[in-house]
Amino acid sequence: MNKTTKKWLFMKLSSIILIPLMFWLIINLVSIYDKDYQDIYIFFSSQPSKFLFSLTLIFAYFFSALSISEVFEDYIEDEKIKNVANKLLYLSAIILPLLTIIAVLNL
Repeated sequence: MNKTTKKWLFMKLSSIILIPLMFWLIINLVSIYDKDYQDIYIFFSSQPSKFLFSLTLIFAYFFSALSISEVFEDYIEDEKIKNVANKLLYLSAIILPLLTIIAVLNL
């Protein structure tokens, strides 16, 4: 299987996984919209919410990194710039979710 096919499969798989996670997140964000700080804190400090929110972040950043990488492949012609842009993108797609997950897990 070549690189492009793997990328396509990973994008499709991550989008399928993201659908129920995004529904969960939207429904819960709507339910805590008018709540006070204590209720929001309780929501994000409960174990299922921490786990599901972490999964949502991981798959959302993974999906967005793959999508933006495709844009780089299509519109950046210089290979050196494309490689640097992809490496910075993947690095940020690892660091940002990790920092957010660490902050949520410390609640």
